[in-house]
Amino acid sequence: MTKKKRVGVLISGRGSNLQALINACKKLDYPAEIVLVISNVPQAQGLLRAEAALIPTLTIDHKDFPSREAFDAALDTALNEAGVELLCNAGFLRLHTPDFVDRWRDRHLNVHPSLLPAFRGLHSHERVIAAGCKISGCTIHFVRAEMDEGPIVAQAAVPVLASDTAETLATRVLEAEHHLYPHALALVASGAVFVNGERVVDANEQAQVPLFSPPLA
Repeated sequence: MTKKKRVGVLISGRGSNLQALINACKKLDYPAEIVLVISNVPQAQGLLRAEAALIPTLTIDHKDFPSREAFDAALDTALNEAGVELLCNAGFLRLHTPDFVDRWRDRHLNVHPSLLPAFRGLHSHERVIAAGCKISGCTIHFVRAEMDEGPIVAQAAVPVLASDTAETLATRVLEAEHHLYPHALALVASGAVFVNGERVVDANEQAQVPLFSPPLA
């Protein structure tokens, strides 16, 4: 079997997407393994999830650093010391500096709760409902210096119901994220997709199906 890619995960909170990635990595044929989980928030619930799975954890509190540059430098050092090859933001509530983004360019994934490029930034669900959208969803993309920019790896769509609140829509989108993030990481880790310019290319283009693109295996 091909050697699994070594993955680091950055979190700030409860780590539900982290748990989805942990579950996926338990499969023998999954092309990645999580070797380090870092939280910028002490006692974040996601750290307990990682510890329960016997994954090394580290807290690097951003409040302990005089600048974003110093904090990101500490992150970069810890990730490199752990031999991390691919990096996943999973509910990590900090913006990275351009230098950090450049160091991890095309090796760094993020999840966003909308169908990018629509509804970048905060409060996506409220804005989706206010705009009267009939479909929303989530996106896994490579990180760039600009917020919620970067080549799109995969997307999943969910319906927006007339009765939805921001909370009920968020629950439906989060469930889709839990399926999509492990799928997208597998595509990247296996080499099934790669970045060409500012687009993600799939050498074996498949017919698209509703809800998930690329389709889930």
